[in-house]
Amino acid sequence: MKLLRYGPLGAEKPGILDAEGGIRDLSGVIADIAGDVLTDEGIAKLRAVDPASLPKVAGSPRIGACVGNVRNAICIGLNYSDHAKEAGLAVPAEPIVFQKSSSAICGPNDNVEIPRGSKKTDWEVELCVVIGKRAKYISEETALDHVAGYCVANDVSERAFQSERGGQWTKGKSHETFGPIGPWLVTRDEVPNPQALDLWLEVDGVRRQNGNTKNMLFGVATIISYLSQFMTLLPGDLIMTGTPAGVGLGQKPEPVFLKPGQTMKLGIEGLGVQEQTTVQA
Repeated sequence: MKLLRYGPLGAEKPGILDAEGGIRDLSGVIADIAGDVLTDEGIAKLRAVDPASLPKVAGSPRIGACVGNVRNAICIGLNYSDHAKEAGLAVPAEPIVFQKSSSAICGPNDNVEIPRGSKKTDWEVELCVVIGKRAKYISEETALDHVAGYCVANDVSERAFQSERGGQWTKGKSHETFGPIGPWLVTRDEVPNPQALDLWLEVDGVRRQNGNTKNMLFGVATIISYLSQFMTLLPGDLIMTGTPAGVGLGQKPEPVFLKPGQTMKLGIEGLGVQEQTTVQA
């Protein structure tokens, strides 16, 4: 299934894609794509609904973040060796974990703000994992059973705020609109191998990133199990799993960063495509 949220910011309704790619309204079945709806039981309830029996959504509404009421947005840094190399940093021995503020989460085609005072706003296409089952001290062997599904994410980053202002990476990752997710949540049964997905990103029509999730240093199962040793993951939590080479910071002969008025377009095989315009905050 492909689940989504549509409508004005702050008033999104739950939806599902039908066989023709049209949006059907799920608001008569569930209140939102969030929390317990993302458990195995919640997904099974939705699977029992025939999309053709649901009201069609007319026109082309705004598509919101595919998960509502996000509690945790957890990110993994330097999870592709080629990205670590372009950043001039050592390949990590364990996953690098940081937080992105939940207020950064936005729709897949919403404008992305360039923060005030920013000189180094950057792009990062990433596979995002949506947790569907409480995870605490779980094994790698059972980790994928705790996944509700997957979506595209753009882990937008302000590199100066991230690395030149002291403290942790979070303040370079958390500006409002720095976390587009969607266009839809693809349930895990439709992604049999999350380590075999092509992902890419373009800026103003120029391909900047090309990668495949097979090249992750730490795969999805490893990441979920690892995180569960330090925190309890709950349904609706997001995990952004890292980005391949090609970010603005790594461009040669010198870095290239985003300015207002540019267009980012990015996607992951089977998970859809996002497109954002940059604007000044």
